[in-house]
Amino acid sequence: RGAMAAAAARSARRYEPGARPSAGGRGCRCAGGGPRRAGKAAHAVFGPRSFGALAFAGARGTASPAARCSAATKGNTVGSPSLSLDLNDVRDALIRMEDSIIFAIIERTQFLRNQNVYESGGVNVPGFDVDGRQQSMVEYILRNTEQMHGQIRRYTSPDEHPFYPEDLPKLVLPPINYPSLLHPYGERININDQVMTLYFENLLPRITMDGDDGNYGSTALCDVNVLQTLSKRIHYGKYVAESKFNANPDLYEPLIKAKDEAGIMNLLTVESVERKVVRRVRNKACVFGQDIQDVMGTISISTEDVAQSKTKVEPERIARLYNDWIMPLNKQVQLEYLLHRLD
Repeated sequence: RGAMAAAAARSARRYEPGARPSAGGRGCRCAGGGPRRAGKAAHAVFGPRSFGALAFAGARGTASPAARCSAATKGNTVGSPSLSLDLNDVRDALIRMEDSIIFAIIERTQFLRNQNVYESGGVNVPGFDVDGRQQSMVEYILRNTEQMHGQIRRYTSPDEHPFYPEDLPKLVLPPINYPSLLHPYGERININDQVMTLYFENLLPRITMDGDDGNYGSTALCDVNVLQTLSKRIHYGKYVAESKFNANPDLYEPLIKAKDEAGIMNLLTVESVERKVVRRVRNKACVFGQDIQDVMGTISISTEDVAQSKTKVEPERIARLYNDWIMPLNKQVQLEYLLHRLD
């Protein structure tokens, strides 16, 4: 049994997406803690790809997922290019997330609003709160998705945040040990309640048409995908904040010690960069929202041409989403993280 267990462990490590290549294939790495994360279509097993061994020296509590993971696989460290403090890597990761968000929104726009998906009892799902309230269909699917993904360690990755962290299951895969790039306070930051408000109250009414087409399952799955991509992009502010702090500690430390929120926010805000992000997102939405033909001319991204063409999603709405919600919430995460960076 011992030999079989060892062989099984070697086999599991071999197929970890983030591991250093070994004679049999890819090796394993492990998760270090923080509200959790993953990548690329669930990375198959929600283990990240490899990256440099930068580590933050802060101690982590034994109750965290990170501590549980590192205890199981000591000395076997894993990383991902999306988990890096290099400003260029951080910028690249944010740009890739733009693509994921736009495509997820485009997928959702193909269905009508389907309000029954969001109402308790609108669809008879076998999910109930402790007080007996029947869950909405989208809540039921989101909770069960997190149950399944949680078992295969999605939420042990430090760039993933569950919407229902109190209900996460035990792992069925061996844990992974991620290097700790962030201050331990970063594990406490989870604003997914605001992400849900952003999506259901502000974004969803703007990207869908009223009506009911009966595609409840597909609708809820698309909703879950949008929520998860938004959450990852917004909480990535922790890495943005740490990289900015490392680049200019002398500027940030006095403001942090004084708890000067306005001063910190002023340092975090670079309006020229934000305008560039909004323009890039709008242009991507113009291109991604058009049908690509086997033979076609130049795709125009001018406001006039886009208004005349039939696009899957309004580029201006995606641009406003970024300008009015995603970037402000991302900076909110940055601010909260930095206020405790010297704790």
